[in-house]
Amino acid sequence: MDTRLESVREIVLERNPGENEFHQAVAEVFSSLVPVLDKHPEFADASILERICEPERQIIFRVPWVDDSGQVQINRGFRVEFNSALGPYKGGLRFHPSVYLGIIKFLGFEQIFKNALTGMPIGGGKGGADFDPRGRSDGEIMRFCQSFMTELYRHIGEYTDVPAGDIGVGGREIGYLFGQYKRITNRYESGVLTGKGVTWGGSLVRPEATGYGTVLFTQEMLRTRNQTFDGQRVAVSGAGNVAIHAIAKSQALGASVVTCSDSSGYVVDEDGIDVELLQQIKEVERGRISDYAERRGGSVKFVEGGSVWDVDVTVALPCATQNELDEADAAKLVKSGLVAVAEGANMPCTSKAADIFHDAGVLFGPGKAANAGGVATSALEMQQNASRDAWTFEYTEERLTDIMVGIHDRCAATADEYGKPGNYVVGANISGFVKVADAMLAQGVI
Repeated sequence: MDTRLESVREIVLERNPGENEFHQAVAEVFSSLVPVLDKHPEFADASILERICEPERQIIFRVPWVDDSGQVQINRGFRVEFNSALGPYKGGLRFHPSVYLGIIKFLGFEQIFKNALTGMPIGGGKGGADFDPRGRSDGEIMRFCQSFMTELYRHIGEYTDVPAGDIGVGGREIGYLFGQYKRITNRYESGVLTGKGVTWGGSLVRPEATGYGTVLFTQEMLRTRNQTFDGQRVAVSGAGNVAIHAIAKSQALGASVVTCSDSSGYVVDEDGIDVELLQQIKEVERGRISDYAERRGGSVKFVEGGSVWDVDVTVALPCATQNELDEADAAKLVKSGLVAVAEGANMPCTSKAADIFHDAGVLFGPGKAANAGGVATSALEMQQNASRDAWTFEYTEERLTDIMVGIHDRCAATADEYGKPGNYVVGANISGFVKVADAMLAQGVI
């Protein structure tokens, strides 16, 4: 690594010990920036690199709540307000037992550049808690969300920090969080949270946006090789919101999606995943992927444990969690004839897996570009809230499509400009970084 970058990376490692995911995210962005520093030495002179890796604010707080048996439970809540150079902090809340400060910082760091790529006026942030909503009653989740917001409310606002959902935080949780915010502040500040219900300030297309956007970005990559989704055999990991809508959009464009998964294992459905059944089981009944295989019947196969990436496909859409697809998985997929990969989750491919895809000439869309549709539509929700307006599904989807095509074209053009044609990682990293760095430089040392 270039000495200008290596010195900052060493500072990051020293200041943030044990936060491996954050270290990985920083190294991945830094791997693209040598030609940027050569062209813009002012970024190094003004310590932009060091400042962009240090969050503007890190908030950690206790979340006490009472479970259904009357026992007091204690969780830890987080909000990392990473960078506000382009606008109010924007990024989701994740409720999952794996959450700790390093995870939130990795997600917030990625969010800075993802949000910049959308072209919308939003900065980067992320938050969450080490709370596991799985198996909890609605009452327990409500009490947890109310306790969480009782602390968080003082740090957020439509012009300050606008959280949304992420893993473990869907429409139900956003509803409880918004209700508590409204109760505490005595304000109906619609723009303080996104992912709200459509009847009370939410946006049409927001539930679909991340999955749809991932597929739209992939479609644009395929077009560079005169291909489309029509006839592609697709593997999707995960079975949550992003995965479900990535499956639906892929199949609407003519693909056959044959896999989905959860923490218990994965299914292979050679007839194509039944999206309505999957959505009923996972989002309404909150069941397991094995329930899908049992009720779907026929030749559907449930594999306990294992890897969804053992299935031969031409397009892979990892939509579950970070570092789920490693170099061994990548090698198997390349051997099976893989054409394209797009990250529906945040950093689901390890750096070595991404290298294998690049070396093999596989189209690779990094998460900060490919899954930016969710936060882009959140920004569209903020626009509707600010103007007290509500847009149609068709108009909002059209805006989403334009944004995703713009992100693709921006990444492709930047990669070309810096001598790495077809490298969407380089294009995304440089395009997002330069936009944020220019704003930071203009605003002085803050």
